[in-house]
Amino acid sequence: MLVAHGSRDPRAAAATRALARAVAAARPGLPVLPSWLDHTEPGPTEVLRELATAGHPRAVLVPLLLTAAYHRRVDIPAAVAAARESGPPLAVRVTDVLGPAGGEVDDVLLAGLRRRLTEARPGPIDALVLAAAGTRDAAARASVGRAAAALGSALGVPTRVSYASAAPPAAGVAVARLRSRGARRVAVSAYFLAPGLFHDAVLATAREAGAVAVADPLTDAPELAELVLRRVDAEPGQRNAPAG
Repeated sequence: MLVAHGSRDPRAAAATRALARAVAAARPGLPVLPSWLDHTEPGPTEVLRELATAGHPRAVLVPLLLTAAYHRRVDIPAAVAAARESGPPLAVRVTDVLGPAGGEVDDVLLAGLRRRLTEARPGPIDALVLAAAGTRDAAARASVGRAAAALGSALGVPTRVSYASAAPPAAGVAVARLRSRGARRVAVSAYFLAPGLFHDAVLATAREAGAVAVADPLTDAPELAELVLRRVDAEPGQRNAPAG
């Protein structure tokens, strides 16, 4: 079972459904059900109740989140608790988020980011911005920083983080700062799982500031489907293989 944040933008729900199909295709015979915390139905509590009523003994819930902030710490456990209180018994295991929450950056996450960046055809670059949605949670921002550092190391270029909300700098500001320090070909990698208004803002401000390319979100990249299955297969408390 996949749990996405949810958005008023219909492209986000379509991306989640596409990822669910990609995961199911990568693991034939495994039922993969999408759900959303907000804006789109069904919610995770509803899906868990339906699974329990149908007689499934257990479910694995994968948060489609790149940071372990409020939604992972509060909203998802609350949804699981509500299902347990009001439905038939169902064993539920909630996995780690898809980003490096307290651990190393997964190699397949980096591979997916590199795939999307290559698809944007930036040509040679001398600096990179990793654009994320944004959060007020300091630990979550630190995890984004680890992802940026790992991606920059893999590409051999200086890398900075930007945020679309909740924290500075914005993508355009980050691009402009790198250019003011001598970088001439700055690309932007999208640390997003789905398209939407935040990614639209990143695209607009980064291009205006002179970015040579802005990558698309991960959406249903094969690497993202593989990462979801790694989370499903991992034993509780076990992190998956780090980059490098």
